[in-house]
Amino acid sequence: MRRKPVQVATVILAGGQGTRLHPLTVHHSKPAVSYGGRYRLIDIPISNSINSDFRQIFVIAQYLSSELQHHISQTYHFDNYNPGFVDVLTPEENEKGEREWFHGSADAVRKKLPTLLKSTAEYFLILCGDQLYNINFQKMVEFAQSVKANLMIAALPVHEAEAHRMGVLKIDPKGKLVEFYEKPDTEKLMTHFELDEAFFSHNKIKEPKERSFLGSMGIYVFHRDALVSLLETDLGEDFGKHIIQTAVDLGKTYAYVYDGYWEDIGTIASYYEANLILTRSNQGLNTYDEQNPIYTRPTYLPGPKIKAAKISQSIICEGCVIEAEEITHSVIGLRSHVKKGTVIRDSILMGNHFYMPPLAQKGKPPFYDYWIGENCLIEKAIIDEHVQIGNHVTLTNQENRSHYDGDGIFIRDGIIIVTAGTQLPDYFTL
Repeated sequence: MRRKPVQVATVILAGGQGTRLHPLTVHHSKPAVSYGGRYRLIDIPISNSINSDFRQIFVIAQYLSSELQHHISQTYHFDNYNPGFVDVLTPEENEKGEREWFHGSADAVRKKLPTLLKSTAEYFLILCGDQLYNINFQKMVEFAQSVKANLMIAALPVHEAEAHRMGVLKIDPKGKLVEFYEKPDTEKLMTHFELDEAFFSHNKIKEPKERSFLGSMGIYVFHRDALVSLLETDLGEDFGKHIIQTAVDLGKTYAYVYDGYWEDIGTIASYYEANLILTRSNQGLNTYDEQNPIYTRPTYLPGPKIKAAKISQSIICEGCVIEAEEITHSVIGLRSHVKKGTVIRDSILMGNHFYMPPLAQKGKPPFYDYWIGENCLIEKAIIDEHVQIGNHVTLTNQENRSHYDGDGIFIRDGIIIVTAGTQLPDYFTL
């Protein structure tokens, strides 16, 4: 007998400041940061939700939310034939005249619960706004229905280094949670949570050579009544640190085991690698699945104009003008202009919203274009939006620093970052 379709509303948590992704988050909220040259991080959870046919979508935002709201309003449109919505919820002033700021993931959902409950959804799918994956959530919700779960947690096998920064799960053969612990120490991890051969054979996953543990992906499916009850019973501010443990203690909490690509964009290093892995075939996020596309704002730009450049293992996005000598293992974002003689290796150019400032387009200062100048050498760098780099500039981290703070230019994890709106003069060297 075919199961009746269940109503699901998606809640995407996109309000955090993203301090570990500083300095990229000086000018952007974390979910609004560019990805792959043409997307924003927020596009991934929204697209996965739409591709799962869950079209009631709430995005809870707080830090630097205006850019995020603008992107969503310009990107996601529904109609009478394809009904749905993407609503952005931000802190509001209460009846006492106080601004009710969010103090954690659970606190944000709790404060927006009156709005969320206007949906008739039986289940709430809760996602993060800064993770990369390709998942059909229908299967996860169907599993939750089949076992009558109050809470379903998506989880995947991870190695020890990753497990220490995640919530880890211990489950029985039917997938029911027996134990949960947030960011365990080594002793706790090894004595309680190490996965055995039976887990991998039962879930038809190839057993890795390294010790493995089941880590929470921060993706949850709550039954409507259970979510309300848990948020009223446990007043903790965070799902991972507080609410999940309470749910496990009450029972009827299960794990949905996932065995595919997943990345939490937590640091500059993870952001850098998640972008550059796209230049290597069949790795990273699948952005070439026409049945499950990653949606983003349409640009109506022409194809890239490439002159005599030598380009290898790179992504060149729409609207680019490439006069460079060489581009290797790099992502070149929308409307990037790279002038002659320049060499770019192992780098990310986020691209631009326009080729020159809007005022300059109207004949008013400032009069400059956004470009990478002539005869530059750029290696292992992230160039944010609306940057102008002069001629003969060298960005190679010559002193091999792991950390550096400058005026609009930084080094984190050995990676050079030039922040949005920065202008570097001719012959600048770092």
